[in-house]
Amino acid sequence: MSAAARKDPAAVETEVREKIHLEILKRTGAYHANDHILLPSGQHTTEYIEKTLVTTEPSFTEGLGAVIAKHFAQWPIDMVLSTGPGALILSHCVARAHPSRPIVVYGTKGLSGGKRRVSLPVEFQRLIRPSVKILLIEDLVSTGSTLSLLINLVEQLGGIVVGVGCLWRRTSVELDNRPVFSLVSRDFPTYDPDKCPFCKRGVPLNEEFVRRRHARKPSSVQEPKEA
Repeated sequence: MSAAARKDPAAVETEVREKIHLEILKRTGAYHANDHILLPSGQHTTEYIEKTLVTTEPSFTEGLGAVIAKHFAQWPIDMVLSTGPGALILSHCVARAHPSRPIVVYGTKGLSGGKRRVSLPVEFQRLIRPSVKILLIEDLVSTGSTLSLLINLVEQLGGIVVGVGCLWRRTSVELDNRPVFSLVSRDFPTYDPDKCPFCKRGVPLNEEFVRRRHARKPSSVQEPKEA
């Protein structure tokens, strides 16, 4: 029997599914791979995700949201909660496809005193009552710190987090044994510059993403001053 024939069918299905979803992310221009990339942190990697491009294709986003909704269809859900523009767009797609027809609310995230913080608009706080069942949605989960804060916030208000759905999760991230479903589960390999195997082999470093972040400013217009 070949090695392929001995593979667990569920593992094969997951592998195929992830390849399909990676191809979708490539088509949006969000996923870059097989390169020697400089990250904003100063570390080097072979893969990179541009979060702002993940949900730019509506048909792709709707399809990916429907996959997440199908996974959680067995759970009755009252609300979908997310943070950030990309996750909010995805959460709408998940909510539309879920049989419970949950409402969608969003939180905001930022830094306070050098520490991460998540907040919920006052208008939404009254909607999270004791026993309300909530599905958290994220686009990319790197450390899980934002989701952990969201879980704490929901529980302080009496809500119940029934699970977490996301497009991409680093495999090292765990969330207190809560059900987590991700369309892609893989870690980015990252290296300190002095230990980077690609630097040692003389592979050119792609600094495009860091240059783009620092060199380009968001386009904006301002209301003219009155004469």
